Amino acid sequence: MSLRTLIVDDEPLARRGLELRLEAHPDVEIVGEAGNGREAFFAVSALNPDLVLLDVQMPEVDGFGLLRALPPERMPLIVFVTAYDAHALAAFSASAVDYLLKPVDCERLAEALARVRAALASRTAGAHRDRLLRLIAELSGRPGLSLEEALGGFEAVPSAGRLAIRDGDRTVRLDPGEIRWIDAAGDYLCIHAGGETLVLRATMREMEQRLDPRRFLRIHRSTIVNRDCVRELRPHVNGEYFLTLEGGQTLKLSRSYKDKVALLC
Repeated sequence: MSLRTLIVDDEPLARRGLELRLEAHPDVEIVGEAGNGREAFFAVSALNPDLVLLDVQMPEVDGFGLLRALPPERMPLIVFVTAYDAHALAAFSASAVDYLLKPVDCERLAEALARVRAALASRTAGAHRDRLLRLIAELSGRPGLSLEEALGGFEAVPSAGRLAIRDGDRTVRLDPGEIRWIDAAGDYLCIHAGGETLVLRATMREMEQRLDPRRFLRIHRSTIVNRDCVRELRPHVNGEYFLTLEGGQTLKLSRSYKDKVALLC
């Protein structure tokens, strides 16, 4: 029995890398690829895959948007392919069949596929979807909230010298120096600071305007990093770099922002 697989990632090289690694698994049949959640939605509907290898951060409709849009009866098994930090990975591992940290390791890919094969025999589509949707609330640090409350109740409000983030009926005043990095998830930003992740509805451009450009650098269309938290800078392919933060998290600097390398050295 073949494992019908859809690869979803906005980077063609990342999709090709997964395709090459999957060649070592004869039972895996790649039935299609998609560059964002919108394309993936129609691909899932048309191809009915058993498994989706899903990037989280993508343009237009991201990985979370895809999960919200898919009806339970169409929900395949999900393995996240992500560069998120350890806090988020705990949520990923509890909510999805498995996760793969970029750059993808062949042994970890084999482990994830083994879990997928085992899960196929006992999966419940509705329960699987509920766990995936709860992931988004988990990233806010308030898992008791509904999905709408967890993501819909945040917004940035002005505050001199600090960032004020409105969280339901409370406002968190955050010293910008506590921020390690910020990444985008669709219409929301995940602010990683002080050992927690805060979520607010805002754009990367709006956040850039609120932060000191001498300290906070845009290194990807969906990532801003605090340069003081960068411990190591390693060159990758095609002008890209990998940044390692003090906490061990790995972020990618895309070639579109390679002018920022000099500011990190």
